Amino acid sequence: MLAAIGLALVAAVVVMLLVSLIAQLLGRRFQFVRNLTRWGRAPFRVLLAVLAAWAAVGATLPDREVWPYVSHGFLIAVIVVAAWFLGALVILSIDHAIGRFRSDPDSRAARTARTQLEIVRRLVIAIIVIIAISGVLLTFDAVRAVGTSLLASAGIISVIAGLAAQSTLGNVFAGIQLAFSQALRVDDVVVADGHWGRIEEMTLTYVVLKIWDDRRLVLPSTYFTTTPFENWTRYSTELLGAVELDLDWNLDVDDMRAHLDRVLENATLWDGRASVLQVTEATGGIMRVRILVTASDAARLFDLRCHVREEMVRWLKRQPAGLPQQRFTVMDSEQQPVADPVTGTPEPAAEPEEEPHVERPGLFTGSIEAETRGSELTQAIPIIRADDDEEDRPGIP
Repeated sequence: MLAAIGLALVAAVVVMLLVSLIAQLLGRRFQFVRNLTRWGRAPFRVLLAVLAAWAAVGATLPDREVWPYVSHGFLIAVIVVAAWFLGALVILSIDHAIGRFRSDPDSRAARTARTQLEIVRRLVIAIIVIIAISGVLLTFDAVRAVGTSLLASAGIISVIAGLAAQSTLGNVFAGIQLAFSQALRVDDVVVADGHWGRIEEMTLTYVVLKIWDDRRLVLPSTYFTTTPFENWTRYSTELLGAVELDLDWNLDVDDMRAHLDRVLENATLWDGRASVLQVTEATGGIMRVRILVTASDAARLFDLRCHVREEMVRWLKRQPAGLPQQRFTVMDSEQQPVADPVTGTPEPAAEPEEEPHVERPGLFTGSIEAETRGSELTQAIPIIRADDDEEDRPGIP
């Protein structure tokens, strides 16, 4: 029997060498074959050795009474090794597909494909493991009989199992929903549970969020299906951010706007899409100036906002009139307003005439880009004024 086992193993080694030679020849042209040779070599060799030994022992075993037990052991080994080999093939195939998208991490389609493929890989591996365990258990007659009785009461068992694993199954279905609904993808920048970070990993049951300070926040998949969260890269990475400053009314806003233009012209972080400086509030003795700038992604926007804020503070230090001040007026109690000699009522002081100020373009008005941006938020219908020329009126279908 030992000689037969040795000959069977020699034959298995010869087959291994032939397959390895063919794989090397094909690997010169195909990267997938090279990866398969590197990662699938071990389970394939073990599977061939087990099959060869099984055949040799079955042909030469002298005691046929123990053969059922020996054959049962070989059957279990073949099931386990075959599941190992099949799992290696699945992992290599999906990793090869994922590798095609790693060269373009900023593409929305690439991130969607990577997320879905990673979820599919974990799901298929879990199915292979479950099938292998089930196959091993069903090789025993007692377990097969219990399985038959369980099938008769599958309704009750499914209800009990569903109640016991409600949380786990909910996370599994939520993970599958996130992967194929494209609500969340790997490398998406999100704000979840009050933390800003990037989606580093997605599994069937949880999502790993890499926070900006290199911490990891692990959230269940059901969090993203039941709780609102911000996705800053849903369709694109471009963002718009604000810088707010409380300043004095004496500050010349035009000079501040001109300085902002000079700052942004020399800022490599600015993408040139929008630059707006507006006074959004003027109460309590101060005016609030809001600066809106745009950048290509969230990280650049954060640094750009800090840069603009620092440059404006440095400029305001040279503009004492712009710093917030507290004012009050001291009046003599005997001083009275001058009365009108005809009506007897106090005559108000004459106010100096001011030249009309030209309205500057804003974020949502004043330019074609601003009007387009405003229409996206309001869905407004263009209104044709009566004084428009006929040739200037847009065509109405």
